[in-house]
Amino acid sequence: MNYTKQTYLVAFALFSLFFGAGNIILPPFLGYNAGSSWVWVAIGFALSGVVIPILAIYGYARLQGTLLDFAKKVSVKFALSYAIIVYGISISLPSPRTASVAYQIAIAPYFDISSLQVSIIYFSLVLVFALNRTQILSLIGKYLTPLIILILLSIISLGLFADLTPMASTIFENTFTCGILEGYQTFDAIGGVVVGGVIVISLALQNKYSYQEKKRMIARSGFLAGMGLFLVYGGLIALGAYYSGDLQVTERTELLKILSEQTLGEYGTAFLGVLVALACFTTAVGIVTGTADFVKGIAKNTSWAYTITSVLGCFIGVLVGQFEVGFIITVAIPALMFIYPITIVLILLNALPEKFASVRVFRAVTLITLVFSIPDFLEIFVAQGALDGVKKWIPFAHQAMGWVVPALLVFIGLNIFEHFKREQVMDD
Repeated sequence: MNYTKQTYLVAFALFSLFFGAGNIILPPFLGYNAGSSWVWVAIGFALSGVVIPILAIYGYARLQGTLLDFAKKVSVKFALSYAIIVYGISISLPSPRTASVAYQIAIAPYFDISSLQVSIIYFSLVLVFALNRTQILSLIGKYLTPLIILILLSIISLGLFADLTPMASTIFENTFTCGILEGYQTFDAIGGVVVGGVIVISLALQNKYSYQEKKRMIARSGFLAGMGLFLVYGGLIALGAYYSGDLQVTERTELLKILSEQTLGEYGTAFLGVLVALACFTTAVGIVTGTADFVKGIAKNTSWAYTITSVLGCFIGVLVGQFEVGFIITVAIPALMFIYPITIVLILLNALPEKFASVRVFRAVTLITLVFSIPDFLEIFVAQGALDGVKKWIPFAHQAMGWVVPALLVFIGLNIFEHFKREQVMDD
């Protein structure tokens, strides 16, 4: 297989691995609630749901290692703890959520079958793909992704050219911030540090390309996948906004069903079912495979560690996948508020040139991010307004982004300090 063809194949695979349950159900409802201000939520959503994840892929293109390498500059122990938390969250929440979404949208409306039976069949197929991981890029990139993209573009293009009433006004106080926070729920930043490792290992197993070839291939594939995600997210958000003046809905999945019926007619729900099932499935495969790769790596590359982790990951998926989508999304919020800021910071630092991301910078910025994200995490568990006395002193804290300014100031301050320190050494 030539270099260019492999690049596009990896780009298609990346798109599918990213585009899962949350990526389908979140953007239309976000646009619906944003109404005429949909552009701002689209920009915010793209920032946390596209730019950050693709920067993670770029970081992997440079490192060509594992998730441990992403955080090792902080410390080896921190890197291990961080990786365990990320993979633990991934295997326990977004992976099972894919089965729940697939059941509610693709199965329940047509078949009299329990969610347990569907989850068992679903994760059995995920296990088959995970255990044949050398074929993952080919199977997903060649066959599943094109069908996903075709159905998505059909729904978006037909919906945007419909004759509709004017859009409703936004319900959000700050549309840009709401877009960023809703992008958290895609898990794509975490997905970036998980599936990036899957891509690196999949290419390494082929044993065909040099470091530089893999670096260029992964970086270009990430860019292409990112452009695809940006266009699809923007289209789905715009679609939800365009119908905001015509529809009255209260649930994400309900809106998605209506939009598919409005655009594709009587076959809309059937096409939507296929789309959801495929998109959810590819994401679940990526998460289970990435987690199994990680455990295999820290277990001295023993094949039994990979197999046991894959089986355990699918078992957890069956159990948690029995809950409704809304419940899983709600449960995920504390985990996201805790791990997402750290993940974003690590991605950005790994994407920067080495001279701006020294060991000292890594440690200080990560620590300050952790400290200033604690109020956002704790606010979920305490009475409303209990932390207002603390948050009033932190910029953007009331938008659940109190870590941003402190992390930026520490990053800038340390780089200025290190610059003058290098200048002083050169003068001496």
